[in-house]
Amino acid sequence: MKLYVARHGQTAWNAERCICGRTDLELTEEGKKQAVVLAEQVAGKGIARILVSPLRRAQQTAGCAKRLEGVRVLLAEDGELNAEKLNLPLETEPRLIEQCYGIYEGQDVKTEGFLYSKSQFARRYPGGGESMMQLAARLYPLIDEVRAAGGPGNVLFVCHGGVCRVIHTYFEDMANEEFVRYSAPNCQLEEYELD
Repeated sequence: MKLYVARHGQTAWNAERCICGRTDLELTEEGKKQAVVLAEQVAGKGIARILVSPLRRAQQTAGCAKRLEGVRVLLAEDGELNAEKLNLPLETEPRLIEQCYGIYEGQDVKTEGFLYSKSQFARRYPGGGESMMQLAARLYPLIDEVRAAGGPGNVLFVCHGGVCRVIHTYFEDMANEEFVRYSAPNCQLEEYELD
């Protein structure tokens, strides 16, 4: 069984290099194009469940993946192509919501205080933000649950950059410097083994 993880498509703040945590933005036109490309990448990967962050940008991205993955093309005995609906619902998963960046929400991604906080795993972002440890505390059990549930088919998470970074640490050991530098581009698809 495999876990596929994808960051949502581009938003206006992504294009402007602004920190976008819990602000609920829609995809740009470029983000919609990226979502279609992502949908093409997941087609045929045997996705049985799609778990999605509650934020709009992730929901819109997952909607594209669902539309393409939701149709399985079969070759009938007479050689004709038939389409079979898989009827995959999007499962909104609150634990996949982006990290709360506190006072840095909407600021430039190169803001000094933000970069410092990003490197301090046990430190909460000032202004009510979450620490990396808090983020891992909600994501690791989710992955454990998906693994324990097993079942036929693979699972797709559609989420956010900060979430992708922490999910990556579940499967791969990373030095602190690697963790801080790790960045998932919009609509990048990662593949992990759950067996």
